[in-house]
Amino acid sequence: MTVDNASAVVLDTHTLVWLMQGSERLGQRSRELIAAAADADAAYVAAISAWEIAMLVAKGRLALDRDVGEWLAAALSLPGLRLAALDPPVAVDSTRLPGDVHGDPADRLIVATARHHAAVLITDDRLLLGYGAAGHVRAHRAGA
Repeated sequence: MTVDNASAVVLDTHTLVWLMQGSERLGQRSRELIAAAADADAAYVAAISAWEIAMLVAKGRLALDRDVGEWLAAALSLPGLRLAALDPPVAVDSTRLPGDVHGDPADRLIVATARHHAAVLITDDRLLLGYGAAGHVRAHRAGA
């Protein structure tokens, strides 16, 4: 998929974690897309991602370098990164997504957020990338 640098982006939950950790798992092209979107004040994190990160920490599946609340505050204070609210249109749209979409409610909300903002979803989730390849959401592989 070709994505121009002026596109809005939504970071999947793991993409936000990788960005904050400076992980090499987040590819150079993905970093460029995020930076360009942030410069345009159009880099989004779905509200459900805050819950997902907190749950991963609570279950011991994710270790952070500080309290999860502080970590989220730091992430959301990055220049140009905005929290996309979980408002009624996104919630309703998450139940009406076309095609065969991921069954995980959090992933459905992230996809609905990307569609609501006409944004590119940056993810390494193979099911979401496949959903994008089917034409239902613009998706870019985070590792690229």
